[in-house]
Formats: sequence, C-alpha cells, structure tokens
Amino acid sequence: MDSSRLLVGGVISLTTVDYPDHLAAVVFLQGCPWRCVYCHNPHLQTISPEESLPWEDVLNLLSTRIGFIEGVVFSGGEPLFQEALLPAIEDVKNLGFKVGLHTAGSYPDRFARIVSLLDWIGFDVKRSFKDYHLITSVRGSGEKSLESLKILLESNKDYEVRMTMHESIETETAVDVLMELCRMGVRKMVLQKCRDKNENVVEHPIFSDRILLESVSKDFDSFCIRG
Repeated sequence: MDSSRLLVGGVISLTTVDYPDHLAAVVFLQGCPWRCVYCHNPHLQTISPEESLPWEDVLNLLSTRIGFIEGVVFSGGEPLFQEALLPAIEDVKNLGFKVGLHTAGSYPDRFARIVSLLDWIGFDVKRSFKDYHLITSVRGSGEKSLESLKILLESNKDYEVRMTMHESIETETAVDVLMELCRMGVRKMVLQKCRDKNENVVEHPIFSDRILLESVSKDFDSFCIRG
C-alpha cells in the first residue's frame, strides 16, 4: 500500500496533550467503522477523498517541525481504518519522529502488524466489552477491542488506556470495567469527562465520588481524570 493514498482529515502542528510528556503534531485520518454516541469528530467517520489533504503536503509540514516537536500522533476517526497507515508511519519514522497512535482497536489484525513501529498508544475502551454496541452501535465491536487490547498489553509499548464517562454508563458498570482492565494487566488508566456537541462537560456521578475514585485508583500504577 502506497502512503500517498492516505486520506487525511486535518493536522494540528503542535499539541502538548495528545502525546503525554511530548511536544507533538497530530494527523487526523478519515474513516471509522463505529458510530460512538459521543463522537467529537463525526465528520471523520466517512471517507471523503476530495476533501483529503495530500499526504505529501503533510509530510512537508512535518519536516518543518524537525527539531521542534518530538512526535507525531495518528488520530481519527479510527486510524486503523486505512491500510495506508503502515507506510505513513514509516514515512514519519524516517523523519526522525516518535510515533503515537490513538485507537479503539477496531482492527486487531492491522494493529498487530504496526504495533512494533509505535512508540506510544492511547487506547480507548468504551465500556464492558460485551456491551460495546451500546456505545458504538456495532455488534461485535467489543470483541475487536478486547483482542487489540491484549495485543497492546503483550507488546510492552508505552500506552495509556482511557474510558470516556458517557452518561449512559452506570457507575457500577464503570467500576466493573476498571476492575476487569486491572485484572488484564492495565497499569495506566485515564477517565475522561464527556462533552456534548457544544463542548460543554457533561458531568458523570463517578467524578463526585472521591472515596470511590481513590479506592479504584490504588489498583493502577497511574490513574488520572482528564477533561
């Protein structure tokens, strides 16, 4: 697959939040097989080749950031949706950057092929794997995510696992998911606050229960709240 066929929906040339402890750029890719109820980039769910930024132009932009940023993060959409991601990662590595990936693990086979090239992964868990469809609207999505998470944990790559606390996720369910992730070996966990279409935070009850959060956080080496 030629990296020039990569469909890019947008670029942020500098971020301090998308790759922990690194100055980075973010490349947003088009396409996602899921339709999460809280998706903040619905315009990237579908493929629009006519609206894609040329990959060569993106590489030229990134080349001007050499010596200033440390890494490049591929986000989306779901970056694994595009098979051209692999050669694009190689292009970025050849510029001397570290490579990060934001993914929900929708394509475990593709993830397995590229994980050795990655320096950091931000992995999104939606809710209990058996009930993923309540968030993604796609049956079987939980099985895909679970398989990818196992690949991640076996890779020994740097990572964080995040769960966005949508109002439909009961506090008891959230705690069950956190405990399941802990048993699987997840050591770095982030709970993200959900935002509505106007970017207003929709507070989840779990964030007001400090005793519960302190208790849960002790099961992880790193645990934080974001948003």
